[in-house]
Amino acid sequence: MIPAIPTSLPPLPAREGVWLKGDWHLHSRHSTDSSNNPIGKIIGFAESQGFDYLAITDHDVHVMGAVASHTWADPELRSDNLLLFHGAELTANRGHINILSTGPYDHQRVFDHRDDRDWNLLALKRELGVHFSANHPSTKNHYGFSFDLADSVEIWNGSVWPKNVPGVRIWDDMLKSGRMLGGRGGSDAHHGVPDAPELTTPHSIEATANYVGTPTTWVYARERTKQAVLEAMAAGRASVSANPFNPRVELVADHDGDGVMDMMMGDNVKPTGAPVTFEVRLVGGGIDRASYRVRVVRNRDEFATLITDPETRSVRFVDTPGTGERNYYRVEIEGPQTPYPAVPNSMALSQNMVALSNPLYFNYNPAF
Repeated sequence: MIPAIPTSLPPLPAREGVWLKGDWHLHSRHSTDSSNNPIGKIIGFAESQGFDYLAITDHDVHVMGAVASHTWADPELRSDNLLLFHGAELTANRGHINILSTGPYDHQRVFDHRDDRDWNLLALKRELGVHFSANHPSTKNHYGFSFDLADSVEIWNGSVWPKNVPGVRIWDDMLKSGRMLGGRGGSDAHHGVPDAPELTTPHSIEATANYVGTPTTWVYARERTKQAVLEAMAAGRASVSANPFNPRVELVADHDGDGVMDMMMGDNVKPTGAPVTFEVRLVGGGIDRASYRVRVVRNRDEFATLITDPETRSVRFVDTPGTGERNYYRVEIEGPQTPYPAVPNSMALSQNMVALSNPLYFNYNPAF
């Protein structure tokens, strides 16, 4: 364990933006493997818990690709408080992709070409102007397409943390290969809380352990619009927490040594050859005066293990990224889970994994 460096919490990089929280992977009654989970219930729950955005991504194979006349046509798909994305889970022989968009698009075309070669799908994605997010890359329905197709990847699927460890390793492999690939979460919730005790089923009980926000993805968008949120997620300006009441992790850095934290998650700079000061911050939520364990990952390997200060809820470390090499840094936060009263059983399933950051990049731009 390397020693932590005291911090006085200088400001974040000087850029306009807002943190928004939501869930990118949810199934409603329009997925045939869902139960007691109408869209109105999902949206009402999300609003009651203070979420900002939501993507209901039903299985397109269940309606032969016709999501426009099922999920999107549902009169309950509306909210005055949430940014609601249009999307669906492309369910293909090579795995699952969440297709995400700010508005309606021709999903039937994607469905009809789901078994095409990757370069054809890439051309179609660009033509339609949609976001491809690689779903649960290490499960039995793993993402089996090229990661060059993906705009983001689901690094945390559902409340059961241990099943995600192999997927995070795959993400590290992609980052190590030179891809700047934004990581996100998604509950993949299929089942809703019963409306009355007599409606309780084994499936509906799952909603007390895995529902909206387990995990929660925090996105730093330039403004509160759907377009800005998708842009930010693709850029990796995001982090993931086990639930919406856990702290949000922010990874920042002072890459030029002027005392100002001028890098945030998703940023890519040319290293100067001088030491860089990094700072990990836990913001909002969490357990009062708790100390959290910070695991720093550099280029797929563990670089350091630190403990946050209970007062500032932050910790610093220093490293010198090489000028002639590519490097990325990200962090994992472990510690006590904050209660999520509406989904009480999720805490035990997430174990001690509290949050994950997206990386900071050095020398990833070919122009450098």
